[in-house]
Amino acid sequence: MQEYLKSLKFSLLNIGHAKLDTDWDYDNVISPFARMYLITSGSAYVYHNNQKFTLKPGFMYLIPSNTYSRYTCNLKHEQYYISFLEEVGIGLSIYNLMNFRYAVKTTKLDSYCFRRLLEINPDRTLINNNPETYDNESSLLYYNEKNEALISNFYVETQGLLKILFSKFILGDKLLVNEKGMNNVVIYISKNLHKELTVKSLATFSNLSKDYFSKRFMEKFNMRPSKYIELKRLERAQLLLLTTNYSLREIGQKVGFENAAYFSRIFKKNVNRTPTEFRNEQLGMN
Repeated sequence: MQEYLKSLKFSLLNIGHAKLDTDWDYDNVISPFARMYLITSGSAYVYHNNQKFTLKPGFMYLIPSNTYSRYTCNLKHEQYYISFLEEVGIGLSIYNLMNFRYAVKTTKLDSYCFRRLLEINPDRTLINNNPETYDNESSLLYYNEKNEALISNFYVETQGLLKILFSKFILGDKLLVNEKGMNNVVIYISKNLHKELTVKSLATFSNLSKDYFSKRFMEKFNMRPSKYIELKRLERAQLLLLTTNYSLREIGQKVGFENAAYFSRIFKKNVNRTPTEFRNEQLGMN
C-alpha cells in the first residue's frame, strides 16, 4: 500500500468560499477531477455513488473524479470548495485502489486547512459556480500553469494541506483490489491504454486461462474486462481534453482509439456529448 501512497500527487484547481441558493441545481455532472466541500451554513444535497448526501454545517464532503453526480439547493447554503486532480505515479486513480467515505465531521484543523489553502491561493476562486462549466480563464490548463508558478514553500504547503484533508476520507488500510494479481492487471491497463488490450492478452499477462481470468475480473469489478478498459479510456480522454491542446485524433490514439470517428461515437454514447462539445463546454468556449 505504501508504494502507492508515496507516489500520490495532487494538483489544485480551485479553492474558494461561495454563497449559493436555488440556482445551484445541476444534473449529469461527470468531471475528471475531484471536489471537496466544507459547509459553513445552510444545507444542500449531492447525489453520487448511488447515495444522497445532505450537505450540512460542521461536515466536509468528497466527490471522487469521474463520478456521476447531481447537485441541488432548496434554499441557501455557504461552502468552502476545492477542486483538484489526484494521481498515483503510475497514472492510476487512487479510487481504483482504496475504499473511501464521502462525508466526515469537520475538525478545527480541517477548517484551518481550507482557509489556509485559500489564503495562499487567493486567485483560484470560481467565476461560475456551475459544476458542469468553468470560465475559460479557469480551465485546467490555466491552473496547471498557476501550480507551476507557485513559489516553492507555497507549492509544498498546498500539497501538504490537500493531503491532510484527503486523508480524512480514506476508509481503513485495505486495497480495494485486494488480490495482487488483479491489482497488477489494473496497473497494467492504466499504463497501456494506448495499446491494443484484449481479454486474451490480459489473461496471458496474469498467467491465467481466458475464461478463468474473465470470471475473476467480473467477480472483482462487476463488469467485463472490455467494458472496464473502455471506461478507463474515456476517463483518460476527458482528462486529456481538459488539460492538453492535443487534437481529438491525438487524444484518441493516446487512449487506444485509433479510429477518430469510433472514438467520438463511443465518447458521446457514454458522456452524452461529443469530445468537442465536452471540451468547449468545460472550458467555457461555447
